[in-house]
Amino acid sequence: MPADRVSPERMSPTELRAGASLAGVFGLRMLGLFLILPVFAVHAPLLAGGDNLVLVGVALGAYGLTQAILQIPFGIASDRWGRKPVIYFGLAVFAAGSFLAAGATDIWTAIAGRCLQGAGAISSVVVALAADLTSERHRTKVMAMIGSMIGLAFALSLVAAPVLYQAIGMGGLFVLIGALALAAVWLVAVAVPEPPRREPAARGETALALALQPELLRLNLGIFVLHVVQMALFVVLPTMLVGAGLALERHWLLYLPVVLVSFAIMLPPVFYADRRNKPKPVLVGSVVLLALVLVALAASGAGGPGIPALAALLLAFFVAFNVLEALLPSLVSRIAPPASRGAAIGVYNTAQTLGLFFGGLAGGWVAKHHGAGVLFGVCAALTIAWLAAAAGMRAPGRTPAVNPAHG
Repeated sequence: MPADRVSPERMSPTELRAGASLAGVFGLRMLGLFLILPVFAVHAPLLAGGDNLVLVGVALGAYGLTQAILQIPFGIASDRWGRKPVIYFGLAVFAAGSFLAAGATDIWTAIAGRCLQGAGAISSVVVALAADLTSERHRTKVMAMIGSMIGLAFALSLVAAPVLYQAIGMGGLFVLIGALALAAVWLVAVAVPEPPRREPAARGETALALALQPELLRLNLGIFVLHVVQMALFVVLPTMLVGAGLALERHWLLYLPVVLVSFAIMLPPVFYADRRNKPKPVLVGSVVLLALVLVALAASGAGGPGIPALAALLLAFFVAFNVLEALLPSLVSRIAPPASRGAAIGVYNTAQTLGLFFGGLAGGWVAKHHGAGVLFGVCAALTIAWLAAAAGMRAPGRTPAVNPAHG
């Protein structure tokens, strides 16, 4: 039997190669973004204007604003001119922003660099390419591969960022981030399969029409809230840990085991949702878990929870986060019309990156004026609103399996 003619229950070699290589591209890019999160809030007071917590939040979330503006144009461009050329361009822009931020001596230059990083808005294009290269039956697995690589990059950044910051400084970190983006260009060129031809989009399938489809609207709301919560959490978490007695260079001792264990826990629910075509109960359960974590953090008092309790809450947070990061883009790619997949995922990633921006901005403002407890309470309320919307979702049916390598 030819190499790619395998049982529909198993991923083909082309799908495996596509999933692994695109997960690597995502991982390199996200490692660059995540390396900043654990150390920037501590470094910021060394920059001119960096003692303003609101501006620190803007710097953390600024790349989300330019990503939000450009995700849809990048997705539409990839539908028209092809996925790979748009990915090359976006990675080059991201690298340029990294090198600009490397020379920052004030908070505003750091914000400008982060904005330019965000202008390399390729997330929607990479996810659309992954969907192009995989059958619907295996798409959640591929999204889980990408999500797991993002989580691994996050775990690695938590371990490496404090050590690298001590060794090469914030400027050196940004230079390294730019180099990782250029490495991702090489990976796309040599490892990612060529996508199949796509039919042109139907009339009326505009980005606005896609955004307003009820089921896609639920998913877009979900990813917005998820990333508001993620960014807001990391506006206050590093300083909370320092205040609890865990020095910055030892944060990895908490983060690494928590994130790695969360990977193992997230796999069974993801595989259950994929094999049984039961994404709704897994998604709703993950949102409930996320809400419970935030309620517990909000109720922990002015001093926050102790380190053991914080570790347990972070484990639950990352389990929910990793499951949702795998399920949500898979559902978008299944619901969206194939010819407009890039645009639909562009809308989805616009919601995601707006969440990153507003999570950083609002998280910094609320934390400065009202404290971490109120910030967690606001995030809990947003998550409960998402839960109400998710409860009414209709899971998509499954179309007959088609091997993307042959049709």
